[in-house]
Amino acid sequence: MEEGKRNMTNERDQVHRAYDDSPQRFLDGNEQDKFAGADSVLFEQAMAQTRMAICLSDPHADDFPVVFANRAFLELTGYLEDEVVGRNCRFLQGPETDPVNVAKVRTAIEDETVVVVELLNYRKDGTRFWNALHLGPIYNEDGKLLYYFGSQWDVSDVHAARAEEEYAKTLSRELSHRMKNMFAVIGSIVNITGRTHDIRSEARMINERIQALGRAYEPTLDEASLGSIELGQAMRSVLAPYDPEDRRIRYLGNGLRADPNFVSVVGLSLHELATNAVKHGAFSNETGTVSVDWKHRDAAHDTPEQIEIEWIERGGPQVAQPVTASGSGHSIMQSMVAMAGGTITYDWKSDGLAVTIAIPHSGSAA
Repeated sequence: MEEGKRNMTNERDQVHRAYDDSPQRFLDGNEQDKFAGADSVLFEQAMAQTRMAICLSDPHADDFPVVFANRAFLELTGYLEDEVVGRNCRFLQGPETDPVNVAKVRTAIEDETVVVVELLNYRKDGTRFWNALHLGPIYNEDGKLLYYFGSQWDVSDVHAARAEEEYAKTLSRELSHRMKNMFAVIGSIVNITGRTHDIRSEARMINERIQALGRAYEPTLDEASLGSIELGQAMRSVLAPYDPEDRRIRYLGNGLRADPNFVSVVGLSLHELATNAVKHGAFSNETGTVSVDWKHRDAAHDTPEQIEIEWIERGGPQVAQPVTASGSGHSIMQSMVAMAGGTITYDWKSDGLAVTIAIPHSGSAA
């Protein structure tokens, strides 16, 4: 029943639009003007049925008046036909319309060129809307300028979305600046404490972790406003100092997005693994390499949806027997991953360490 009512409504709307006689009245009143290669019936039907607001202005008459406006134009602006025809289109402008873009329209008219601009316009009831105006000349078969064609499109939603995106970027830049300052202040406090209590080496290790967190967060702040971050971007930022020539670390994952909260866990974990590789593993010699992979794992009957990160070292010092993971770095990793509800598994192979980190994830893996 409801579907039938909608169909009937659509049919009535289509019939109502078909009887917009303003195009025919315009043609009847301007028989001397012939559109090059155009058919009057085609013009009539196109102007009556299109949902795009369209008007024609006469460049030869005083003050460049509108001589034709279709129904869509009247519906967009809220004016009646006799309130539009005979007036210059500037009546749509208001106190906040940008004069720079108005000047672009004026220049295009003087030069007989096409222009596309966005103008803040005002309806009859005073409400504002962003108008994507396309303006251009129309000539007859002899090349004589007849009219200026103007199409208007309400892009208020698009403009609002742009404004929100720009605001989010501005906020992210400010947050990035504040976070850099925060990490710098924390680092200074740690250094002062280290000197005061003669624990400089411990202070240095803490500062290295703070810097790793900063590198992880910095490139992802702009994306965080979208609700997710590109995991690979954060990983590359954390690990870049350990591979300055970009030849010893292979990044195998691609395109996986995750909750911004992953940054802390992943950033510190990779820092600890890289630091260990410098001291004891693949980065302790000139030939060792590391491959880092990250994957999305669907939920199974006994495990939730997860993001899995694999760290595999090759070409490092030979390991004669399994070594039990220990030390403050290991403890930090275990604590961070455990707080996120994840797990870490170690596999000490003969040619290097292999680590798998699995963290529960309930979001898009696109």
